[in-house]
Order: sequence, then C-alpha cells, then structure tokens
Amino acid sequence: MARNRKKNEAHENSERWLITYSDLITLLLVFFIIMYAMSKVDVSKYEILAQSLAFEFKKADTMMPNGLGVMGAQGPGKGGDADQELQQLAKEAKEKEEWEKREKQLEDLLQKIQTYIEQNNLQAQISAANTPRGVAVTLNDLFLFDLGKADLKAAAYPILNQLAELIPTLNAVISIEGHTDDLPLSTGSAYKDNWGLSQARSLSVLRYFIYNSQLDQKRFVSTAYADTKPIAANDSAENRAKNRRVEIVVLREAAPSSIKK
Repeated sequence: MARNRKKNEAHENSERWLITYSDLITLLLVFFIIMYAMSKVDVSKYEILAQSLAFEFKKADTMMPNGLGVMGAQGPGKGGDADQELQQLAKEAKEKEEWEKREKQLEDLLQKIQTYIEQNNLQAQISAANTPRGVAVTLNDLFLFDLGKADLKAAAYPILNQLAELIPTLNAVISIEGHTDDLPLSTGSAYKDNWGLSQARSLSVLRYFIYNSQLDQKRFVSTAYADTKPIAANDSAENRAKNRRVEIVVLREAAPSSIKK
C-alpha cells in the first residue's frame, strides 16, 4: 500500500509542469491578441484594457498550487491596493480623454475663425492664433470703435455674432481683454486715462455677448491692460495701431498631471 501511495504522489507531481505551461501559453495568447489589435482600437480604450488586464494578472487566480498564480503569492492587503491603483489609472485615462477632447475643440474653433477671416478678407483687422493660454482672437481697435471711444461699430457685429455662435459649443472661460497704446487721451475725453478706455472697450464686447447674443455671463471675464502689454514698440503710428486692440481669449485648461509627467 505504501509503495502504491508513493507512485501516485510521484505521478501527481510530474504533471504540475502542465499547469505552469498552460499559464504561460495563456499569457502569450493574450499578449499576441493585444499586439494584433493595437492598430485597430482607440488608444484611450486600449489603455483602459491594458490596465484592466494588468490588474487581473496581479490578482492571478490561476490553477497553480496554493493560489500562487503567475505573479507569486499575494500578501495581505495587496488586493485593495490593486483596486485603488486600477481606479487611479482609469481616472487618469478619463481625464486625459476629456482634455484631448477640449484641445480638439480649440483646434476646430481656431480653424473655423481663420476660415471666416479669409473668406471675408478681414486679415488686416482680425487675427487668430493658438497660444499657450488658449485660442486668442485679436481685433483692431478701429475695426471695433471710433478713435478714443468705446461704442461698438456696426461693422464689428458680424464677427462677434460668428464668435457668439461658436462659444456655446465650448466648455471654457472667455477672457475679454482691452489694450491701448502709450499716448495719453486727448483733452475732453470721456475717460480719465488709458485704463478707463481699455476697460470700457473690454466691457462693450463682453456686454454684446451677454445682452445681444444671450450668452452665459458666468463664462466671461473682463480685463483692462491699458498700455502695459504691447505687442509692438510704441515708436511709430503703425506700431501704436497694433497695440490698440481687444483680444478675445478662449482659455484652455491645464493638462492633467498624467500628461505633464
């Protein structure tokens, strides 16, 4: 009887390599399936899939003796840590996806504005650019206002209406920023100084969006810079004309920490 028992144990032990081999083959199969599918799936969805697979492999509930799995024994509390890690990875993937979606919206906005400017031959009065702060639309002061005044001209309405149609599609804050040159205002001006003029012009554009276009006022901020942020040296009439402007900046949100890394 003892001799038969020893033979059975030896027979059982000799087959354990099949379990290890099956785990290895399974992992290789999953690996090659993922490699094959990489070019056929959305990148963000693939990241979530890879994170989920990594989490499952960490748990490693295989047929190995004593539940060792392919990753070895799991210490106390490691399952909870793996859950938290997976949740964090999923959160970062979602934040990245949302940020990339907002960035795509800004790119589309810039393209639409530039197309409008070209189609209406407004290159001398309006420009648009993608800046670190966001998409900035710069409007020449004489296109918007008479000299030294802050009442909008009728010629400015079409471009403001065009922007008003695009803004609601964005989840962003819009900063309306007034700028002047360094020359003092003429005697008898309705404004005490360039600070007052730049603020009044910023508010005129902001009020148009709020009252004429019925946009949400909570999404706007008004800022006056007077002559403190010139884009050209105030040494000629041409350069001073460049500095007298209103900028409408669709502010971008900071990239999530997972992208900054």
